[in-house]
Amino acid sequence: MGPRVQLPPEIQLAQRLAGNEQVTRDRAVRKLRKYIVARTQRAEGGFTHDELLKVWKGLFYCMWMQDKPLLQEELGRTISQLIHAFQTTEAQHLFLQTFWQTMNREWMGIDRLRLDKFYVLMRMVLHESLKALKTRGWDERQTEQLLELLMTEILHPDSQAPNGVKSHFIEIFLEELTKVGARELTADQNLRFIGPFCTVAARTQDSLVLHNITRGVFEAIVEQAPLAIEELMNELEEEEEERDGDTPSREPPEGSVSGAEPDPGKEQAGDDEEEEEDSAGTVLQFDYEAVANRLFEMASRQDTPPQNRKRLYKVIRKLQALSEGLFPEDDIPEKAYRNPRGGRRVRMKKRLFESQLQNKIGRAAEEASCPDSSPASGRRRRSAGADPAVPREQPGGRGRRGAPRRRRRPWAGARAKAADGQAPKAKRKRTLEGQK
Repeated sequence: MGPRVQLPPEIQLAQRLAGNEQVTRDRAVRKLRKYIVARTQRAEGGFTHDELLKVWKGLFYCMWMQDKPLLQEELGRTISQLIHAFQTTEAQHLFLQTFWQTMNREWMGIDRLRLDKFYVLMRMVLHESLKALKTRGWDERQTEQLLELLMTEILHPDSQAPNGVKSHFIEIFLEELTKVGARELTADQNLRFIGPFCTVAARTQDSLVLHNITRGVFEAIVEQAPLAIEELMNELEEEEEERDGDTPSREPPEGSVSGAEPDPGKEQAGDDEEEEEDSAGTVLQFDYEAVANRLFEMASRQDTPPQNRKRLYKVIRKLQALSEGLFPEDDIPEKAYRNPRGGRRVRMKKRLFESQLQNKIGRAAEEASCPDSSPASGRRRRSAGADPAVPREQPGGRGRRGAPRRRRRPWAGARAKAADGQAPKAKRKRTLEGQK
C-alpha cells in the first residue's frame, strides 16, 4: 500500500467546514481565520482563485448544515467577517469575487427552506465589504474596484447570476450602504455608488433588472427625500447648538451608577447594537439634480432601448421636480442644500399656487362679511365655487365673482334606476299605444 497523499490545507479545511458535527465545523471556522491571517501576512503569501473557491465551497456547506435561526445568524456574521482577516485589498476583493461566484453556482440547488439563511449571508457579506471600504476612508479607487467587481459578478449581462441573486442584491444595496456610511458619506460619494446602477439600468435587456433597479434604487431615493431633509436640518441644528455651547453635558455626576466603568465582557457584544441604534433612522444624502443629470445622460443615448428610456424618464421627472422644490410645507434654509453632506441639494420652496392663495383670501373675506352664517351654509357656498374675493373672467367675456359652476351630470346609477323603475308618463303612454 502506497503512502497516503497529503491534501492541500484548503481542501482539508473545506472538508471539515462541511462536516456533520457542529463542533467540527466551528473549530474549522476558527482555524480558517488563523490560517488566512498567517498566510496573507507573508510577502509571498496569498490565495489563488481556485483555492478560495474551495474555501467558499466548504463555507457554503457549513452554512447549509447549520440549523436554528440564531445560530445561523451568528455563523453568517462569523463567515462574513473573515474578509477583515485578509491583509491586502486585492486579497479581500478576490475573497468577495469567489463568494459571489459560489452563490451564483450553488443558488439553483438551494431549497426554499434554506433560502432565508443565504439571503442573510449575502446581506452580511455585502455589509462587511462596505465596512472594509469604510476603514480605508472610502478611497475613490478602491470604491470603483469594489463596484466594478459587484456589477461584473451580479448585474453584468454576461454574469451567471440567477434572478434571485440579482433581485436580492439590488434590494439590499442601498439599505446596507445606509447602515455603514449614511452619517459620513457626501452627496458626491453617494452618486459614485449609484453610478453603475444608472449604466446598467440604461443598457440592460432584462426587464426584471430594470424594474428592480428603478424601484429599489432610484424611486427609493425619491421616497426617502423628506427624511433626508429632516435629518440634515437636525444635524445643522445640533452643530449650531454645539457652537453656541448650549448642548448639555452628557457626563454623569460622580457617584452615580451610570458613571461606573462598563463590563469588559459586555463591551464587545454591545458594539454592534450601538452601531445599529446609531444608524437607525439615517438616510443617504443625494444631490437630486446631479442624479437626474446622470440618469438623463445614460437614458438619452442612442443605444438605450426604448422601454428603458421611457421608464427612466419617469424617474428623471420626479428627481427634477424634487430638485426644484417638491415639498410645499416649509421653506428650507439655504444652508441645508449647501451643506457638504447634501451637495447642492434641493431648494425647498413653499409652493402655494396663486389660485389656492386667492381662494384662501376669498374664503376669509366671505367669513368676515357673514359672521352669522352657519358652518354648513359656508360649506355649501364654498362647494358651489363662489368666492367673492377672487374676480375671474368667464369664457363668454362677462366677468363675475367666483369660479365657473360646472354642470353636474346625473349619476349613472340614477339613470339606470330610472330605466329599470317607473318610466316617465309620456314614455309610458307611447308604450301602451304601441302595444294596442
